[in-house]
Amino acid sequence: MATETPPPAKPQASLPSAEEFTEVQQSAEFGELRRAHRSFAFPLTIAFIAWYLLYVLLSNYAGGFMGTKVAGNINVALVLGLAQFLTTFLIAWWYARHAAAKLDPRAEAIKSRMEGGA
Repeated sequence: MATETPPPAKPQASLPSAEEFTEVQQSAEFGELRRAHRSFAFPLTIAFIAWYLLYVLLSNYAGGFMGTKVAGNINVALVLGLAQFLTTFLIAWWYARHAAAKLDPRAEAIKSRMEGGA
């Protein structure tokens, strides 16, 4: 008969105080991290929403154009609709690369300093 024992407890790191969080939030390093995120995420979000709205507006008001055959039964609407999926995946991939290269190292440095590792 096996007895279940809890895993060994990790030593609890002391949590930073509210003042420490505020101090880090107001630091130049944290400001740079926010700017790096916003300068990437906001323009891409606006561009994608505009691209999506263009697709919706074309579908509603340019039926003749959207119905134009490209090859066989494939029309412009299908091509642009599939391009929506493609751009979604491309943006996600691009953001993952951006985050790994520019955001994660900065965030990890801030986190380790807050946890007392640096």
